[in-house]
Amino acid sequence: MLVTLGDLVDDIVVDLDQPINEAADTHARIFHRRGGSAANVAARFARTGPARFIGQVGTDSVGMRLISELARDGVDVSFVRRDGRSASIVVLVDSEGERTMLVDRGSARALDGVESAWLEGATALHLTFYSLLDEPIATTSRRLAALAAERGVPLSIDLSSTTLLADAGIGGVDAMIADLRPSVVFANADEAATVGIDGPFAGAATVVKRGAASCVVYPVDCGSFEVPSIPVGSVADTTGAGDAFAAGFLGHADWSVDLAGAAAAGHAAAHELLVERGAGR
Repeated sequence: MLVTLGDLVDDIVVDLDQPINEAADTHARIFHRRGGSAANVAARFARTGPARFIGQVGTDSVGMRLISELARDGVDVSFVRRDGRSASIVVLVDSEGERTMLVDRGSARALDGVESAWLEGATALHLTFYSLLDEPIATTSRRLAALAAERGVPLSIDLSSTTLLADAGIGGVDAMIADLRPSVVFANADEAATVGIDGPFAGAATVVKRGAASCVVYPVDCGSFEVPSIPVGSVADTTGAGDAFAAGFLGHADWSVDLAGAAAAGHAAAHELLVERGAGR
């Protein structure tokens, strides 16, 4: 079972086909979508194997809807806590597919205290960098990672956000990740550039996702290699593709030793999401 810890969010997607008219009306397509990187990974993973999400949502109707939707996707949500106000993100998607996000994490960052039962049956634990900075969820994440290490459960970490990485600084990020001793670190090209990745980051196998291009894999021992992506037609909104990649990678039976096969599985999962997105599902 894959266990993920992090945010479960109400994404408010604003799909723009023209620049925003400041101080005036701008036509757009606006819709809600369940989001949150850790929740996305769990939902995609649940298509092929058991997954459990750990996090906190609000006591509002939004929180109930988010939990229900994640459960319908086959994710174990029995440990999701409820308090305060649910997290939401406004996702502005321009005509070129570029995304700008306005983030309100609500009570998601307030997850406090670890339950040993969270890791019952776990074969891997996945964290995002979002959950390693704000308290008390940062302490909760570190304690769960330590418990996973004690139980021999491998850890993966996604670097998540160039803004957060830049704020923490290269040295701070490296030390923070190294202290958690992950087996694999995921980053997109911008995140990799922000922290200067040109090899295994913080002593872990590292995968740099580069959109439609091949990903670059840095094994712990030495060197690097590329794994090609699967071509897909034009898709304006690629939100969640990186999360799908992580889910596919971690769903590969021998991902800790067969990095090439795991990366190929990651590309396949991302491709599947983008094809669905292009079909309007």
